Amino acid sequence: MTTPKLLFLFIFLIHFVTMSSRADLPGTWELLVADAGIASMHTAVTHFNTVVLLDRTDIGPSRKLLPPHRCRVDPNDPILKKDCYAHSVLLDLQTNSIRPLMILTDTWCSSGQFLPDGTLLHTGGDLDGFRKFRKFTPCEPSTSLCDWEELQDTQLSQGRWYATNQILPNGEIIIVGGRAANSVEFFPPRKEGAFEFPFLTQAEDNQHDNLYPYVHLLPNGHLFIFANNKAVMYDYNTNKVVKDYPILEGGPRNYPSAGSSAMLALTEDYSSATIVICGGAEFGAYLQRSSDTPAHGSCGRIEATGENPVWEMEDMPFARIMGDMVMLPTGDILIINGAQAGTQGFEMASNPCLNPVLYRPSEPLGLRFMTLTPGTVPRMYHSTANLLPDGRILLAGSNPHFFYKFATEFPTELRIEAFSPEYLAADKANIRPVLVESPEKVKYGEEFDVAVTVELPVVGIVEVNFASAPFSTHSFSQGQRLVKLRVTSAIPDVAGKYKIGCTAPPDGRVAPPGYYMVFAVNQGVPSVARWVQLVV
Repeated sequence: MTTPKLLFLFIFLIHFVTMSSRADLPGTWELLVADAGIASMHTAVTHFNTVVLLDRTDIGPSRKLLPPHRCRVDPNDPILKKDCYAHSVLLDLQTNSIRPLMILTDTWCSSGQFLPDGTLLHTGGDLDGFRKFRKFTPCEPSTSLCDWEELQDTQLSQGRWYATNQILPNGEIIIVGGRAANSVEFFPPRKEGAFEFPFLTQAEDNQHDNLYPYVHLLPNGHLFIFANNKAVMYDYNTNKVVKDYPILEGGPRNYPSAGSSAMLALTEDYSSATIVICGGAEFGAYLQRSSDTPAHGSCGRIEATGENPVWEMEDMPFARIMGDMVMLPTGDILIINGAQAGTQGFEMASNPCLNPVLYRPSEPLGLRFMTLTPGTVPRMYHSTANLLPDGRILLAGSNPHFFYKFATEFPTELRIEAFSPEYLAADKANIRPVLVESPEKVKYGEEFDVAVTVELPVVGIVEVNFASAPFSTHSFSQGQRLVKLRVTSAIPDVAGKYKIGCTAPPDGRVAPPGYYMVFAVNQGVPSVARWVQLVV
């Protein structure tokens, strides 16, 4: 029989081992906002260092009121005919304060992308938002009250629900797919309207695993588009598929069975692009509403621009559905959020995956994954992850319920957290660069200088990398991109600064026009970013 003393000792040892294992793993967590008022289904970081968080409108009361006399009146809303609650908010990263924003039409499972001038273009949704274009023009948070604008003079050619947006080399936005919309269209709208895209029809199955397709702009100007388990290289100018890729084994990978996807950093002569796709649900879990079917843990990696590309397979430390792949300033990828069983959909997942994983693409096959410190907040269906200018990762959302529901195992999540990768550890502060000078605007191919300070002497090359600000939703960051610039050696000057010569990306195929976070990276440790606008 177990004595109370032995039982206490056993519990103490379990607690000690658990806490020790957490302490031994890299990365730290912090709570930024205890109650944002909404559960963010869609999140984007603006060049004013604010964050747009967006839910959906037909969800009933949120926990954040709109300003007085600014209620949304909609006689067709099935829940609230007069809705005085915010369904979008703006987070000021300087103060961690939340300001309510007003959205008029339903944004459930919509898509977005920043335009070259820094305006967030937002498209589609459900019900009255099905064919809507919206814009959010960001502003200085301390002096202005910018808000959503619903465009009245134009609309989508087809309704877009579960679509994906990608900015193109000329600054246009292509909108790909959506439920019952196996086509593409553009913003600004083209006179031809939508163009049929048969690939999406071919990728569809009886549980619609072709939604929220993974779209990556390749440096040759074509698009890599992945849906279900299939991928093509697509020439959007001619509306033709120019390459079919091999099937990616391991089950469906897109909504409602989504893992996640990222394109590795573009480097050197920018001629090569490699895509990584990780995780996903077992086929049939969605149809059977099975919340305990184990997720897949495999990853496929392919050089999309190669002559005869094939998928290179490897396994993550954890099976994962609904994970987010966030490109870090270093070129590594953080895989975070999600569950280890089930599928996407309301109340259809279990066993949250609390451990982030670092994917290190330059390591040999079999040695690329590193398990990081686990969080404590389950973030599953309708959660997001975004890179911040200070190198942290913003985590928001998780609402696996049709309405807001708090007294349950996996409640609607209103907290906003930040995860700090190991490169932000205190013992790396003496090699962390400070980016003290950089231009606010550069042209393609332009040569320019930046200046950094570092506590210890610089040894080796200091990278200067452009990171886009993507639109994060449903386990995929639309428009995510990291471009490593060609740089010279860091030259010290008499003022204690190091000057680094840089060459801007050559054209919009490598980096579409718009705002980028500029990071200096010294020995794998990034600076706080400054924003730059890349222009023609």
